[in-house]
Amino acid sequence: MSTDDIHDSAYSWLRLCITMVIAMVANVGIWAIILVLPSVETEFGATRAEASLAYTMTMIGFALGNLLIGRIVDRFGVTLALIAAALTSAVAYLLVMAAPTMGLLSTAHLLLGLGTAAGFGPLMADISHWFLRRRGIAVALVASGNYISGGIWPSLLTPMLTNGDWRQVYLLLAGVTVATVIPLALLLRRRLPEEAHGRAQAASDLKALSAGFSPRALQWLLGLAGIGCCIAMSMPQVHIVAYCIGLGYGPAVGADLLSLMLLGGAVSRIVFGLVADRLGGVRTVLVGALLQALALALYLPWDAMVPLYIISLVFGLSQGGIVPSYALIVREYMPAREAGARVGFVLMMTILGMAIGGWMSGWIFDLSGSYHLAFLNGVLWNGLTIAIMLLLLARSRPRGARGVVA
Repeated sequence: MSTDDIHDSAYSWLRLCITMVIAMVANVGIWAIILVLPSVETEFGATRAEASLAYTMTMIGFALGNLLIGRIVDRFGVTLALIAAALTSAVAYLLVMAAPTMGLLSTAHLLLGLGTAAGFGPLMADISHWFLRRRGIAVALVASGNYISGGIWPSLLTPMLTNGDWRQVYLLLAGVTVATVIPLALLLRRRLPEEAHGRAQAASDLKALSAGFSPRALQWLLGLAGIGCCIAMSMPQVHIVAYCIGLGYGPAVGADLLSLMLLGGAVSRIVFGLVADRLGGVRTVLVGALLQALALALYLPWDAMVPLYIISLVFGLSQGGIVPSYALIVREYMPAREAGARVGFVLMMTILGMAIGGWMSGWIFDLSGSYHLAFLNGVLWNGLTIAIMLLLLARSRPRGARGVVA
């Protein structure tokens, strides 16, 4: 097979299918503690804040893992990275099961987040090498594995939580992770030929030079944009339930709105992937950031129940495709051989933005007594992302003929 036949080939689509299955299994690690939180809280006699620390530790590990595992992918390939990550996750599940205190349980979740990260940024970076014309939808589908995982695993595991010990859930997940991820990872051993890397490298070098930024400078610029959009994104996602309780609608309505956001986000990732194949990553992030700012602004004048359902759906449809599009920008502007590390860094910054934004919105609520300023704060941070994308567009040459991408 020549290098011209490698990208967007039948093998590329087969690899994409395998990758999506891996993502749906590997990503369950970030949802696990959410499923067992009430059981853990009861068993250890912990406060809600103490029990929630396990989720915080998971996300810290998840953020760091996107960077560290991305570097392993660049150097040794995705197969070795996935096997190591699957074993790490399995060990973490077992350590959580054996944890005698809430502190040790939370620490074990840091390791679980680290292993789980292999199912997100590193997989997006790997699949990006195998597509040119359809890279946008390929990366978006892999990114959707995170949301799909959060949608299917709670339903599958609920009967076990109802009828048994939460530790059985973690034991099952340890076994499923090893039994699924490792064999499928072995199917991804094929590496892209050097000449194919060279072709992608030449295209990305030209685009990076036209933008006037070094890879390092552009990486930090994208990281800053990621923090901005995800501080904005975190406001409704983290606080919508509390917001609805404050309005007198109760937690059930808040949970419905959160589910609606995630459903809209999954659809958004696929649609934005198709859009990105035509507009490119920068324009796609710009469109998403503009729509997200609009959706956040709509929360300010309307807080009746029906408008909240509509606005939350609009918000989900706006924001889901933003984060995967950063991976596309990395591949369009940066060295192909460093895709894992560069994508991992930018996605780590987006996760950091979610963590900062969740805390910041609560802090603003404590100071002001309402979420009004928190929504406005999200709009302002979103403006930072918009400004950076406009800067990249202004300093880049017009996109060439369709299909000439990194």
